[in-house]
Amino acid sequence: MSRAERWAPTVFGLAALALWQGLVIGLRVPPYVLPGPAAIVAAFWADRASLLLSLVSTLAVTGAALLAAALLGMALALAMAASRLARAAIQPWAVVLQVTPVVAIAPLIIIWVHQQFAAMVVCATIVAFFPVLSNTAAGLAATPPELADLFRLNGASRWQTLALLRLPSALPFFLAGLRIAGTLALVGAVVAEFVASSGGFAGGLAGRILESGYRLEIPRMFAALMLLAFTGIGIYAALGAFERRMLRRFGAGG
Repeated sequence: MSRAERWAPTVFGLAALALWQGLVIGLRVPPYVLPGPAAIVAAFWADRASLLLSLVSTLAVTGAALLAAALLGMALALAMAASRLARAAIQPWAVVLQVTPVVAIAPLIIIWVHQQFAAMVVCATIVAFFPVLSNTAAGLAATPPELADLFRLNGASRWQTLALLRLPSALPFFLAGLRIAGTLALVGAVVAEFVASSGGFAGGLAGRILESGYRLEIPRMFAALMLLAFTGIGIYAALGAFERRMLRRFGAGG
């Protein structure tokens, strides 16, 4: 990648922000309709302690949900790889959970799971686990058949083949699914917080967004939204760096 290509996203973003600020000033758009970047930064700085504390709450739910999604997705993928009956039993229900809008079932989960943090983790896990499951299952199924035959000819057991061949082959698929699941866990955490906030729970950035909307503090609302956007980018970039490091360490995926 050339230097120009590396700097292109930054230059484009700064140009878009400058255009946004210029249009807001030139057209005299009121801040309660559309605040400019300067007003958003000022609102963030004025309330940075509350917003960053709320971000920590949202990240706690996101991190717990990502860990649960990774473990659940890996476990179900291994079960599906080990047994055709397990695949037939698990795959349809995993798809059902994936296509069901979490906002529709989040109120039920929050009612059934009385602990608010655990309920939000469950909601976010439902959103995030499917990419790990589907990618890992695809990776386990994509083991080169000639290598599997070689292991079989050398008397390797099913578990030896799984541990020494199929799991290393599936590692790039698992890590790719994990990177997608990271951003989905953040989305699921925010959706769960929105539902919980409507019931009186005020934690997380979603609570700050709703609170700002009720008070017509639109620059503060945009500050919380921008903080969420940058957090999502950071999670995706961090998991991408983790993926590259793991693949270099284990020599997988070329």
